Amino acid sequence: MRLLVLDASLDRCLVALVEDGRVLAEAQEPGAHGQPARLPPLLEAVLAQGAPAGIAACVGPGSFTGIRTALALAHGLALARALPLCGVTVGEALQAEAGPGWPVWSATENRRGALFLEGAGPPRTVAEAALPRPDGPVRLAGDGAPRAAARLLARGATAMLTELRRPSARGLALAGAARRAGALPPRAAEPLYLDPPATT
Repeated sequence: MRLLVLDASLDRCLVALVEDGRVLAEAQEPGAHGQPARLPPLLEAVLAQGAPAGIAACVGPGSFTGIRTALALAHGLALARALPLCGVTVGEALQAEAGPGWPVWSATENRRGALFLEGAGPPRTVAEAALPRPDGPVRLAGDGAPRAAARLLARGATAMLTELRRPSARGLALAGAARRAGALPPRAAEPLYLDPPATT
């Protein structure tokens, strides 16, 4: 199935068209701010390369504004083109990209010094010092993975740091396809907020 994927949950805007794990078109821009202005042109550029049969949008955890922007575009396009839409978490995309092997824990920065943790029970925010000890070997992915891996290794846990820091187009599409096939439990394309939004 040809899936359109959208992600602005971390420090980058990404839109891609992926079919059977192969990226057909991709557009991205780095930066943790300005997603409402940067994401629509990326979407337009990718849609010019082909029509999707479904949409997978990253629901977080991550940037409050980025998640809302990506999901608003995904919902609007799904409604306009009558396309099926599902949500994918950062951790699910990273695990799909990592492939089989040791369980994958996703640790991403919450911009307040703590970590968003997925893979060790329900998604939640944890302080680095409060990371749970895994029952067995784990792989660490996400932009907070170096901190998490160092902490777990210092405690004597068996942990391997992967090179995965943010969801890829392929990982998002693989997780979206797995969800559509029933290999992952249903998840609506609604924000996964683990912290209240930061205000100034």
